[in-house]
Amino acid sequence: MSDSSRTILITGMSGIIGGLAGRDLAGTYKVRALNRRPVDGIETVTADITELDAIRPAFSGVDTVVHMAAYLGPDDQQQLEVNVHGTHNVFEAAKEAGVRRIVFGSSGSTVHAYETEEPFLAMTEVRLADIPQPHPVLTHLDPPRPDTVYGAAKLFGEALGRSFAEQHGISVICIRLGRVRAEDRPASAREAAVYLSHRDAAQVVRRCVEAPESVMFDIVFGVSNNFTRFRDLEHARQVIGYEPQDGIRQWPLPDGWTATG
Repeated sequence: MSDSSRTILITGMSGIIGGLAGRDLAGTYKVRALNRRPVDGIETVTADITELDAIRPAFSGVDTVVHMAAYLGPDDQQQLEVNVHGTHNVFEAAKEAGVRRIVFGSSGSTVHAYETEEPFLAMTEVRLADIPQPHPVLTHLDPPRPDTVYGAAKLFGEALGRSFAEQHGISVICIRLGRVRAEDRPASAREAAVYLSHRDAAQVVRRCVEAPESVMFDIVFGVSNNFTRFRDLEHARQVIGYEPQDGIRQWPLPDGWTATG
């Protein structure tokens, strides 16, 4: 699915990942943003995803939706309003408009509770002597274990995606995204394990957008190739061809470290 005439709609393009993915894709495709405020240099439909009627016009003529709009704060009611109700609105508007693929920005928060137990706790704390060899990994087949309403809301999005794929024939690929920071570097040992660099974030989204039409539903992890990584990358390689370019090789980071250096 790499036809350059496609129109890609990015929700939440003013966010870090939405912005990285949208500006990368704009080099190949026509990109439109669905955002609560205008995005510089990008055609933008300004609307809130919690209002279905308001967002419908953004989907006209769209082939693929990259849904990155989300509420990240502590208010559980907002989690339900934005990340559950809003996500349903995005999927519904996509279905009505005849969209062929949705790339859903899920989260590693869907399995975050595993990190409270060994051996994953040792990996987040960089206790190298306590980490088994070969390194254990969580895959998309492991039972979800969210520890917040945010993680549970992202699981709703994944389940909704499977439903829309099976009931309406829309290809849905869910990315359980790692930790992306504006400064493109992890801020803690735990973040070093789940770090996702800017260029890897853009790549994993592009790979989902351009995945074969035969991929009707799947879940992949989006992380860089970090030395204490415990989220699986092999499935993403097989399904969408994702090959991370970056990764954290040691912690603490050496002086002068950069993601691309």
